[in-house]
Amino acid sequence: MKKRMLLTGANGLLGQKLVGLLTQQPNIDLIATARGANRLPYSEGYTYQPMDITDRQQVLDVISETQPQVVIHTAAMTDVDKCESQKDACWAQNVQAVEYLVEACRATNTFLLHVSTDFIFDGTAGPYDEEAEGNPISFYGWSKYAAEKVVIHSGLRWAIARTVLVYGIAHDMSRSNIILWVKKSLEEGKNIKVVTDQWRSPTLAEDLATGCYLIGDQEAEGIFNISGKEVLTPYEMAIRTADYFGLDKSLIAQADASTFTQPARRPPRTGFILDKAKSVLGYNPHSFEEGIAVLAGQLQQPA
Repeated sequence: MKKRMLLTGANGLLGQKLVGLLTQQPNIDLIATARGANRLPYSEGYTYQPMDITDRQQVLDVISETQPQVVIHTAAMTDVDKCESQKDACWAQNVQAVEYLVEACRATNTFLLHVSTDFIFDGTAGPYDEEAEGNPISFYGWSKYAAEKVVIHSGLRWAIARTVLVYGIAHDMSRSNIILWVKKSLEEGKNIKVVTDQWRSPTLAEDLATGCYLIGDQEAEGIFNISGKEVLTPYEMAIRTADYFGLDKSLIAQADASTFTQPARRPPRTGFILDKAKSVLGYNPHSFEEGIAVLAGQLQQPA
């Protein structure tokens, strides 16, 4: 008997990686959803259904029709600065949508996996374990923290996968990441400034997809930290990227976060402790160097 999983945000970076992974699992029957048309480069191995998570009736209808055993909710408004200036849109996508999904999952007795973020923390005490109490310092952080509370108090069987600074290469997406940005800048001989006073656990998108799959497949309840295994500053990430590709590190200058003007505040020190995900799920992420190697291999593949 196949397990039916429904995925939100299938067109996004994590969504694309999950479709790629879940379609390889013989025991999974996958329904991929996103707003608008399917932007994935292939259509085999899954069913696609348009679903706007901010449209309550659409969410209720799609989940009622498809009757999934597991919903993996990856769709969200994740542009931290845009969330600061477009609070209503942020709340609709990040909180109200979760309320609609909870309502729909309640009607079908569906297990809900919700993807969250290190930005629910103020960044004064990282790296964090799953028991740490949130204290957001940006509107994006508040929206994701509120969504967690909706899930926790839903009465459903639920899980939350918290992650940090996801990087990867997606089909048909212009969004860059720190590795691609550093590589491109140094190849063009540009001087770049990179912060030394923020700490994160950079997460390969494939690793996050694997963590979500492990939770969904096992229907493992509770909160799990699903991130990379190292806590690094963006400056350290830039230096390691330059080292990997054999580029000129002298172009990389150290800077502190105060030199960049961004509308939303960032937590200074997050990063995650992964002991629970490793012991309960068998989660084992790549190192940052291994993650760079994965991206380097994908860059060489023909589009």
